[in-house]
Amino acid sequence: MKHLTLFALAATFIVTSCGNNSSKDPKEQADSINQSRIEEATPSTTPPAVSEADTKFAVDAANGGMAEVQLGQSAEAKATDPKVKEFAAMMVADHTKANEELKSLAGIKNIALPAAVSEEMQKNATDINAKTGKEFDKAYVDQMVKDHKKTVALFEDGQKNVKDAELRAFIGKTLPVLRSHLNHIQEIEKSK
Repeated sequence: MKHLTLFALAATFIVTSCGNNSSKDPKEQADSINQSRIEEATPSTTPPAVSEADTKFAVDAANGGMAEVQLGQSAEAKATDPKVKEFAAMMVADHTKANEELKSLAGIKNIALPAAVSEEMQKNATDINAKTGKEFDKAYVDQMVKDHKKTVALFEDGQKNVKDAELRAFIGKTLPVLRSHLNHIQEIEKSK
């Protein structure tokens, strides 16, 4: 049974790694791998390090964090407003740091994270990047307000619902930074 479970996990990894599961976006693939790990855990195997709710939080946080870096890099290059460029640089620095911390923690906890942003996030980035000048600045700022409201809510829910102590510590450390980002981008939005 143990060998069958290990074989099933290896097969899942190989199928998703080789791109044969192309009907799912990266976020859905990570969710699927984590679900398989949880379902396949038995008393004779190593149980998953964290709960299903904890893995969902980690996947959602990673997806959002990668999107912030990706859009931030675009805004650093394309934005016309110096305040927007400065905010974008902060997004790249802060979210890269948080993403690396989460990736390290996920590795320890045996949580699969998405390899790239979800199709939805990629579509948002494509739509924003199609704009130029002040239209780009406005679209980026609007997206950052929307994304940070959603991310702050995700982390606040995580504070209440995540069980793993190390993930909770990551949330506690990261949430004040996210709130600061939201306040900062709302001030930029008001000045437009």
